[in-house]
Amino acid sequence: MKIKKFSSIWGPDINISQWIIAVAVLIIGYYNIALGIAGALLLGYLIYHNLQTTTRKREELRLYIENLSESVDTATKNAILNLPFPLVIIDEHGIINWYNMLFSNIFQGEYILDKKLSTYLSGVDIGRILKNKMDEFKNINVKERYYDIYCNLINLQENSGGRNIIIMYLVDKTDFIGLKNRYNEERPVIAMLQVDNYDEALKEAEESVKPVLIAEVDRRISAWASLNNASIQKYSNGEYLLHMTHKQLVAIEEKRFDILDNIREISAGNRLPITLSIGVGVNGKNYADLQKFTRSAMDIALGRGGDQAVVKDNEKLSFYGGKTKAVEKRTKVKARVIAYALKQLIEQSEDVLIMGHEMPDLDCMGSALGIYRCCKSLNKDTHIVLNRVNAGITNLWAELQEDEEYGNVFVNSQEAVQLCKRNTLLVVVDVHRPGFTESRQLLDKAEKIAVIDHHRRGTEFIEDAVITYIEPYASSTSELVTEILQYMFEKPKVKQIEAEALLAGIFIDTKNFSFQTGVRTFEAASYLRKVGADTTLTRQLFQDDMSTFLMRAEVVKNAQMFRNNIAISVIPQHAKSPALVAAQAADELLNIKGITASFVLSKINDDIFISGRSLGDINVQVVLEKLGGGGHLTVAGAQLSGISMEDAMAKVKNAVDEYLKEGER
Repeated sequence: MKIKKFSSIWGPDINISQWIIAVAVLIIGYYNIALGIAGALLLGYLIYHNLQTTTRKREELRLYIENLSESVDTATKNAILNLPFPLVIIDEHGIINWYNMLFSNIFQGEYILDKKLSTYLSGVDIGRILKNKMDEFKNINVKERYYDIYCNLINLQENSGGRNIIIMYLVDKTDFIGLKNRYNEERPVIAMLQVDNYDEALKEAEESVKPVLIAEVDRRISAWASLNNASIQKYSNGEYLLHMTHKQLVAIEEKRFDILDNIREISAGNRLPITLSIGVGVNGKNYADLQKFTRSAMDIALGRGGDQAVVKDNEKLSFYGGKTKAVEKRTKVKARVIAYALKQLIEQSEDVLIMGHEMPDLDCMGSALGIYRCCKSLNKDTHIVLNRVNAGITNLWAELQEDEEYGNVFVNSQEAVQLCKRNTLLVVVDVHRPGFTESRQLLDKAEKIAVIDHHRRGTEFIEDAVITYIEPYASSTSELVTEILQYMFEKPKVKQIEAEALLAGIFIDTKNFSFQTGVRTFEAASYLRKVGADTTLTRQLFQDDMSTFLMRAEVVKNAQMFRNNIAISVIPQHAKSPALVAAQAADELLNIKGITASFVLSKINDDIFISGRSLGDINVQVVLEKLGGGGHLTVAGAQLSGISMEDAMAKVKNAVDEYLKEGER
């Protein structure tokens, strides 16, 4: 202690003036010892006084710091005790060690010390907090109120065992959540309603019942809108505009747009059932966006055959209804207009490429050959994109190879991309989904695209096509192309093989005129027969060999029943042409009494293909849309990748169950 004091004399506490005085005293003492002693005494007093002053100041500083620490501790305690937020302290095991009054008030003053936090805050994961992976939890529901919980992990000192404690602050967000929910509920929604077959139904009705029929449609739609507190306005015959809030839309969705069934049940002297299509726009940034969403939703509903509602929420689409056949339109005005527009588009193009879907069938190839004849009749250089010949078109391909004209007509997708120029027209037939075409690259490169298809429109769609001709009521794309041929030329020079290919496309998609067949289907077939199609030779285009027949019989034999009236079967791994056998077996299963729908699965490389068929009671299109597929009410397909056959079977069954549950609502 003495050493420390001694060293401190010569340390930093001695200022420079005292050093100067010491040197001066030594010099004076050298010449006059008496004055030197007096100076030395004075210097000693100065040093003593300086040390006393420094010590006093140090003590005052120490006391100030100690008092300040006590003040800070007191302020901290008071801040924690009087914090305007509920606060709780727990240990690393989730046991409550301490909580303030506001936290206690949440639980009506219940004594909760030393109890598990999870009993009271079930949405908080203590493990994630201890791993420093979560320092806040949003919208935790506690006693019908919502809180954001902020966490602070504190590691105590070693004398406390090195344990952790967690301080949690609860910020009440109930008012904000309530305001947010109110905003979401009151968001504006626009819907368009359109009677699908308004003109056809009135045309078939007697004059005396037409006013009654119109009034009944108006009455039911107005009553439905009033029941749901929506504002409705009729702006044209059979067309209505609906304004409502998102809350009202949710209630309507819960009832799965029961107005669709209500309109279909109208019986006021009409011979044709009346159906309704609804397009709904949700969550637009402004009314212009809402109107755009609504129009897009209506286009999709009509493109899928009508009698359904489509809700478009930005990129999300929801479908309701669509469980009946598309109503055939008797008038051919649209076919005539499309034929005229397509003719002009072909004439204005330098050359034409025609593309169908992957693994093309007779309908795809027949419609492609029909469009090829249209283009060649207009003296345009035309090619058909075909990557490989599958079993479904083998017989047709053999016939085409015997005709020299088709020697250079077919090109693969790489060659087609090279042939595609700025003024090239790409005609897509029998498909409207980009992912299902022969070449996505060609689709992206082409600047002028025309789409002709008869499948119900799905969520994936070829955008920005110059001409889009999708008619789900049609039996096949071959039927649509046949009508285009009739209206494009007065006397088209159609080759016999082309007419037979078109007729075969109609045969294959209608199952020999037993499904999806209307008056216009027979008219198209009659026209093809007139221009040279031989029904006997057409039949030979889809004849099978003995091995295919036996494999189909084996698949039918091994089918298992699901929900009493649905048959599900699998194509064996060793089967040749599994996709063709699957489609044929699915058709064959419907000939068995008691089966109303069938699904046959086949594996090709790493993909599983599903062929769905029905008699109309079950909409296989809606079922397979749940698996990313599509098609028609009675004929549909889907493709799954990267899963086993067992998992694919389970997915099909789950999709069927989900569809049946929706039908029970």
